[in-house]
Amino acid sequence: MAAMEVEVIDTTVQKTYTWLKEIAETLGTTDRHRAYRALRAVLHALRDRLPVDEAAQLGAQLPMLVRGIYYEGWDPSHKPLKERHKEEFLAHIRRDFRDEPAVDAEQLARAVFTVLSRRVTEGEIEDVKHILPKELRELWP
Repeated sequence: MAAMEVEVIDTTVQKTYTWLKEIAETLGTTDRHRAYRALRAVLHALRDRLPVDEAAQLGAQLPMLVRGIYYEGWDPSHKPLKERHKEEFLAHIRRDFRDEPAVDAEQLARAVFTVLSRRVTEGEIEDVKHILPKELRELWP
């Protein structure tokens, strides 16, 4: 039994590294830490704009470790945020990159959304996009 539990952890770590590698490649870098920061910032910005049920449905499709990143610090009591514009969404991502004032938050969002589109079922991605305002849907591939 203990060996199986370790295998589950090993598997989710490997899946997470695969996601980070894909995000880094989409960003044109090899920096996995930057990819992690992008994944975390974009997932949190997205999660906070989804109704609680939809946020949970998306979370259920994420690898275990990515799911932990997604839910980190989440307080669903006042969600979803009612922001409707792309710039408001991107401002949340920029806050996680305060140390990089020139960060291209739109590039980060597009990279993470590209990987989400590859790794999460098409039906779930369509559900998420349908909920988002048009300006945010346009960030998806």
